[in-house]
Amino acid sequence: MIALLVGLVLTGCVILIIADILLREVGISFGGADEISGYVMAGVASWGMSYALTELAHVRIDLIRLRLRQRGKAMLDLLAIIALAGTSIVIAVQSWPVLQKTIERGSRANTPLETPLWIPQSIWLSGWIWFAVCSSVLVILTLSLLIKRNLEQADALVGARSELELEA
Repeated sequence: MIALLVGLVLTGCVILIIADILLREVGISFGGADEISGYVMAGVASWGMSYALTELAHVRIDLIRLRLRQRGKAMLDLLAIIALAGTSIVIAVQSWPVLQKTIERGSRANTPLETPLWIPQSIWLSGWIWFAVCSSVLVILTLSLLIKRNLEQADALVGARSELELEA
């Protein structure tokens, strides 16, 4: 559902930009399409990362992983998901003060729209929080599967897909 919503919002943004460009040819402009598209891109990126995570679409360099046996691959996959979860948690935690200061100061964009910045920042931060939650849950699930020695299921959950595996 999140991926579908993100796709719809991105499509709406594209339509807005195209309409604004076409209207400029006749001397009319919505104004603010560039500002709105920036907010949309930040929100789409933060929310889209969780979907990419569940689809195993994040880029991983698997040069070493390809040469390992199943247990070694599982350990690298665990290390990768722990690093990803840790990074997303740090970003989510460090992003809160940005939103907090915006709310305290009542900050608005220095543009004709004068957008209250807490709106796009809340969407952006909530995407990072969701990504941190999703990646942390995957760490717990992966650890659980590895403790049970269920390497195949752990690989299906967080393993990297190489070009060789995708071709097969």
